[in-house]
Amino acid sequence: MTEHGKTPVTVLGLGAMGTALVEALLTAGHPVTAWNRTASRAEGVAAKGATVASTVSEALAANKIVITCLLDYDSVHEVLDPVAAGLEGRQLINLTNGTPGQAREMNAWAEEQGAEYLDGGIMAVPPMIGSPQAFIFYSGSGTVLGQARSALDTFGGVNYLGVDPGLAPLHDLALLSGMYGNFIGVIQAFTLVGSAGVKAREFAPLLRGWMDAMNDFLERAAEKIDDGDYVTGVVSNIEMQAAAFPNLAKAAEEQGVSAELLMPLGPLMDKRVAAGYGAEDLVGVIELLKK
Repeated sequence: MTEHGKTPVTVLGLGAMGTALVEALLTAGHPVTAWNRTASRAEGVAAKGATVASTVSEALAANKIVITCLLDYDSVHEVLDPVAAGLEGRQLINLTNGTPGQAREMNAWAEEQGAEYLDGGIMAVPPMIGSPQAFIFYSGSGTVLGQARSALDTFGGVNYLGVDPGLAPLHDLALLSGMYGNFIGVIQAFTLVGSAGVKAREFAPLLRGWMDAMNDFLERAAEKIDDGDYVTGVVSNIEMQAAAFPNLAKAAEEQGVSAELLMPLGPLMDKRVAAGYGAEDLVGVIELLKK
């Protein structure tokens, strides 16, 4: 702690997200030491009060709490491996996007260097950092979370998932999976109507209204999955949907556009029906995704 009670923090990586993190810390009054491979990218945060380290070793030596926000986990290793001895006694908070397996490997590696480890999954784009809409999943060392909490609170909501460091990236990627699935449908819908000269702005309110009407699918699907019951209360079974699904591809072909974004779902539906589960809800295809 500084004399004003603000936890000093080191941040490695000053891309758009790393810069946003530093700016949030500075705004809240936290002393920040920052490092970036391309030194010129540190000029902006330096002007706002950050101390710029010329080397990674210097940045690690400056503060106990070290936040990494780099391109990927390989980049984290590229930056930290040569100076691994400097991690002893440090609390490493990795806010780099990656997989559960990578997070667990990084945790084991950090512990070998004498550091405590906390992984994080940022659910925000850079302009959202520090706003009520931003939140971050954390998993790993609860001790690190507790001691760094005042700093982490400056980024957005804190969602701690437990000691398994892989849980933060798992939840991060699960939410992104839902997001991209949504994006796929939106892009396909605009492509299809656009092929007939319909403006996206004109169609958007119709699409918004329809998707809002379908929002109860999420809670309904969650209930069916947890109960393992894909039959009770089914309104439109998978056999009926599988029969109509090819029309999506046929319509796209007629309009001279591709349906490749949507097509992976069709064979899964057909496979489920062929296995005798035609009376189920569409949600039952989840059984085909489990290995």
